[in-house]
Amino acid sequence: MFDIKFIRDNPDAFDAGLARRGLGPRAGEILALDEEARKYTHVLNDLQERRNAASKQIGAAKAKGDEDEFNRLRADVDAIKQQMPVAEAEQKKKQDAIRDILSGIPNIPADDVPEGKDEDANVELRTWGEPNRSNSAKEHFDIGEALGQMDFETAANMSGARFVLLKGQLARLERAIANFMLDLHTGEFNYTEVAPPLLVKDDALYGTGQLPKFTEDLFKTTGDHWLIPTAEVSLTNMVREQIVAEEELPMRLTAWTPCFRSEAGSAGRDTRGMIRLHQFSKVELVSITAPDQSKDEHERMIGCAEEVLKRLELPYRTMVLSTGDMGFGAVKTYDIEVWLPGQNAFREISSVSNCGDFQARRMNARCRPKGEKQTKFVHTLNGSGLAVGRTMVAILENYQNADGSVTVPEALRPFMGGVTKIEAK
Repeated sequence: MFDIKFIRDNPDAFDAGLARRGLGPRAGEILALDEEARKYTHVLNDLQERRNAASKQIGAAKAKGDEDEFNRLRADVDAIKQQMPVAEAEQKKKQDAIRDILSGIPNIPADDVPEGKDEDANVELRTWGEPNRSNSAKEHFDIGEALGQMDFETAANMSGARFVLLKGQLARLERAIANFMLDLHTGEFNYTEVAPPLLVKDDALYGTGQLPKFTEDLFKTTGDHWLIPTAEVSLTNMVREQIVAEEELPMRLTAWTPCFRSEAGSAGRDTRGMIRLHQFSKVELVSITAPDQSKDEHERMIGCAEEVLKRLELPYRTMVLSTGDMGFGAVKTYDIEVWLPGQNAFREISSVSNCGDFQARRMNARCRPKGEKQTKFVHTLNGSGLAVGRTMVAILENYQNADGSVTVPEALRPFMGGVTKIEAK
C-alpha cells in the first residue's frame, strides 16, 4: 500500500517506479479519484459547519419565541442531515476505489535493484562452495524412492498430485533439518521462536499482500479462514494494528510451519519430486524494524540464511532479483540458489525481501520513538531460513553415494541421534 500524499507530491516518480516494474502509469487515475474524494470532504465539512451554526440559532430562536425562525432553522437542519449521508456515501465510494487500485499495485523497487523483465536480468552477487557436476548424479526422487522412504504414489492416492509421504530416516531427516535451523537462528542469530496459527482471516493475508491479488494461489476453508502459504503471514501480522516502542526494534521472529500453496500457474513445472508441492514445511524469518534499520537488517538476514547452507556444506549462489522478477510487496529481494547435481542446476531455496513500509501501511503497524508523540510506519522483512523440503532435496543430491545410501551432513548428526548414513532397509 502507498501513501496517497507521496503520490500527490511525486506523481512522476510514482509512475516511473511502476514503469520499472513493467507497468503503465496510474498516478493520474488515482489523483483524479483523490480529488473527487477531497471535494466531498469539503462538502461534508461545510455541511457540518452549517448544521452546527443552525443548531445554535435554533436555541436562540426558541428562547425568543420566534416560531417562524425556529421552524425555518429546523427545516434547514433536517435538509442538511439528509444531504450528509449522500455526501458520505460518495466520499467512501471514491476512497474505496482508490484503495482497490492501490491494493493491486506492487511495491516500488529500490534504486539499486537491477532493471529487467524477468529472471534473466537477475544479478549474481556471490557464490560459495564447489558444485559437484557429476553426470552420474541422481535426482532426489530417484534416491528417496530407492531408499523406500519417499512415497509419492501413496500420497497421491490419499491427496492427489504434488504431495509426498516421508517415512523412516527421511521423515526424521526433515525434522532434524528444521530443528537444526531453529537452533541456529534462535541460539546464534537472536530470533525468537514462535508457534503461530496456521489458519488466518482475510485481513491477515491482505496485510502481507496475498489478498486480493493472489487469491488463486491460496487454499481456503469452508469457513472464514485460509491456510497460510508461509509463516510470513502469521509472524508479520503479530504487529498488525499496533504501535511498538522504537527501542524494542528490531523484532526478530522465526517459525517452522507447514505451508500450503495451490501452485496456480505451475502446470508442467517440477511435476516430479519435492521441489513444488501443495504442502511443504519451511523455517521462516521475519524482522520488524524502524525505517532506518531495514537496509542493514536485510543484509543481516541474507547472511543468516546463507549460514545454514555453509554449515551443511551445500554449494550455493546469491542473486539480487531484477525489477521484473521481484515479489509483489518487495522493495528489494535476494534469492539463494542451492546447487542440485541431479538437475545440474542452481535452484531457489530461499528468498529474502525487504518490504519497506508497504505491508505496514496495509496492517497499520507503527512505531513510536522514545519521548515523541508522532508515530511512523515500521518496515517489515521476511525470508526463508530455509525451505526444509528443498534443503532435504539438496542434501540427498549432494550427499548421495554410489551404493544408493546418503551421508548425513555432520551438522545434522546430533539431530539424527548420531546416524551418519541413511540406507535402504
